[in-house]
Amino acid sequence: MHDNIVRRLQFGGRKAPPDASPKHPVLAAPRQATFLFLHRPEELRAQQQEAVTTLRQLHPEVDLAYDLVQQFARMLRTRTGEFLDAWLAQVESSTLPELQSFASGIKQDKDAVRAGLTWWISNGMVEGHVTKLKLIKRQGYGRAGFPLLRKRVLHAV
Repeated sequence: MHDNIVRRLQFGGRKAPPDASPKHPVLAAPRQATFLFLHRPEELRAQQQEAVTTLRQLHPEVDLAYDLVQQFARMLRTRTGEFLDAWLAQVESSTLPELQSFASGIKQDKDAVRAGLTWWISNGMVEGHVTKLKLIKRQGYGRAGFPLLRKRVLHAV
């Protein structure tokens, strides 16, 4: 999501070839900037915090994108979905097409997103079991049928 923002601003708005170097060689790759944007500032090492500061000083859009991303991440961590409408309004009034696209996706199913940001219930345990079952199924692909799969699932628990 934010790879595009950083890449666009590093290369002055033009599409950059894969081997080109940015005007502002702050980071080796926009993916690193995305990593820095998504993590809690207090958990970053000193060098990473300096990189964030340098990135934010690149352009006002980068600074705004960082603030908006951090606000959304805080909503996720603290389960404060009541701030979702205010956050969506901020994104809508911004000039960041990448975040606006993300926000429009959220608006399509806003009730579910708000529920995910506020409810204490999590389906993480269920998703973990589903992932484990899929792994066992993939490992047995092409072997005997259901009886072997059933035994492997029962022994994996």
